[in-house]
Amino acid sequence: MNREIAGLRLLNQYIISSANLEPGQVVRALGALQAQDYMQAAWAIGLRTPAAGLAGVEQAIAGRHLLLTWSLRGTLHFAPPEDVKWMIQLSAPRLLRQAGRRLAQLELDDKILGRCRKIIYQALKGGKCLTRLELLNLLEDQGISTAGQRGYHILWHSAYNGLICFGPIAGKQQTFVLLDEWVPLSRELSYEESLAELALRYFTTRGPATVHDFAWWAGLTVTEARAGLEAVRAGLASEVIGGSEYWMPDIPSAAGRHPAGVHLLPGFDEYILGYKDRSAVLEPELAPRIVPGNNGMFLPVIVSEGQVVGTWKRTIKKKGAELLLIPFEPLQDYSRAQLVSAAEAYAAFLGLTLIKLEYQEIHLL
Repeated sequence: MNREIAGLRLLNQYIISSANLEPGQVVRALGALQAQDYMQAAWAIGLRTPAAGLAGVEQAIAGRHLLLTWSLRGTLHFAPPEDVKWMIQLSAPRLLRQAGRRLAQLELDDKILGRCRKIIYQALKGGKCLTRLELLNLLEDQGISTAGQRGYHILWHSAYNGLICFGPIAGKQQTFVLLDEWVPLSRELSYEESLAELALRYFTTRGPATVHDFAWWAGLTVTEARAGLEAVRAGLASEVIGGSEYWMPDIPSAAGRHPAGVHLLPGFDEYILGYKDRSAVLEPELAPRIVPGNNGMFLPVIVSEGQVVGTWKRTIKKKGAELLLIPFEPLQDYSRAQLVSAAEAYAAFLGLTLIKLEYQEIHLL
């Protein structure tokens, strides 16, 4: 563990920032924010924009200030609408090649996928939006099976071909829209410019981080990651810590190097998922506790003084929110007091009252 690195990441990721940012501004600064779980991703934005609340995040989506779609690493991210197309163009060639074998297993060839795109386009053109189920039912009605994982991969493939993205929330359902209609104005960047832009945003908001961290996060080769870093390194600072070279926006004061506070982070948060090497904030032997069964599903975590010290769960009742905290070892009294404030902040984000907060002590030995 390295508390110095942890403290700077908390600061640069806006987790302990005093900046009064809007949801769209946070996503624009971060470049892309993993959103495999919608409610967890909404909280990832919310904890960095305390005044917004869930309603504010969803208003930002409806107002096209941030956009949800498949982008980096083949998974869902929130990203700035004007940047989505160049991110897809940077990621899609490699991801589509890698998906070829799975698509063949599902008997989804270019002819079928092309037909699917035409059907989806006709259904959505003119500013229409449809839910996932509505789109899949439409394909079924046209004689295209969406059984198993076929439906998911059809939509995934359509997104990486620049056809669709997620649109506004309809009730509690996410909808799909045509990307070109939803985002009529996009930035056009060359391959080299895309690498540089992604590198600058990454190291500015994730630093201190290594080039290998960046390559993993962006889904790039290390060679590509180095090229991106080389293009922007003049605007960054570097420091050797523990024998590795770390890059960050600037060399901060000594005060900025000391992590403080207790935070309830969502699952899949960039504080964890933003790095290949997470050992600065998470003891390697504790990693299985936040990804049970190594199934790729990251649990929400408790972070105290920059370190992951437990997990947490929520239950929503008619009267409000109930939270269960599961620390890896008994909490200090000061941590308990700060956790109450953090739990209340999460409930407020949902527009609810915190009605119950419980601790489940788990001992490692």
